[in-house]
Amino acid sequence: MSIAAKDVMSLRKKTGLGMMDCKQALEANGGDMTAAEEWIRAKRKGKMDSRTERTTGEGRIAIIVDGGSATIVEVLTETDFTARNSEFLEMMDTVTKEAHAGPTGPVTCSEVMTAAIDTIRIKTGENANFARGEKLEGGNFGQYVHHDGKRACLLQVDGDADAATLKGICQHITFYDPAAITPDDVPADKLEEIRAKAIQEAKDSGKPEEIAQKMSEGKVRKFLEENTLIKQKYVLDESTTVEEVLPDGCTITKFVRYTLGA
Repeated sequence: MSIAAKDVMSLRKKTGLGMMDCKQALEANGGDMTAAEEWIRAKRKGKMDSRTERTTGEGRIAIIVDGGSATIVEVLTETDFTARNSEFLEMMDTVTKEAHAGPTGPVTCSEVMTAAIDTIRIKTGENANFARGEKLEGGNFGQYVHHDGKRACLLQVDGDADAATLKGICQHITFYDPAAITPDDVPADKLEEIRAKAIQEAKDSGKPEEIAQKMSEGKVRKFLEENTLIKQKYVLDESTTVEEVLPDGCTITKFVRYTLGA
């Protein structure tokens, strides 16, 4: 049968494949555009499924905040070129919205999300996959996604704070990667490990027990100042701390920090 050039062009625009591949798909499906597209998808997906071992070291992170809930997701692909193209960004929008429509907690990749990612795999010939995601519920939210989409933070707070303040704290978290929110959140065994190591080091250098104990407490205090969010010097103004930046009555309940592939 004769296949119109405009139909071949239309299918090429939808699939990103070459003219001859699109013409072959239309011929194999009697000129039916929908059937041809599904035929291509099935054929190309089978080919791409055999390439899942290929490294996906690039990709993007995205966040959506809507009312009393917020979601962060990460999708990986092979090259930064693909991660920056408009179709990948559209796919990220679909995946993020679909994840946000799901239940609170860790995100499970749905059929809709899989189909959106498969479209990118088929069009680009690159391996791509859903990496992770999380949905938070309740309170207020701050967000920050670095301009390259490779680092991001979603912040959940109890109480009121303006968007600029919350974004600034998200930027701080993205830069500093704190181990916990408050000193009370650090496991006791971690502090005991730091304390014991400091005591041993002090004793090895000839310090008496009493001095070694004091030095160990100093090491613990320094660790908490450097590694717990509210005690850290604020990245946008090191004359203050994150705790002092927070408005009265506002407390941080959770943060989710992603670095691409980490």
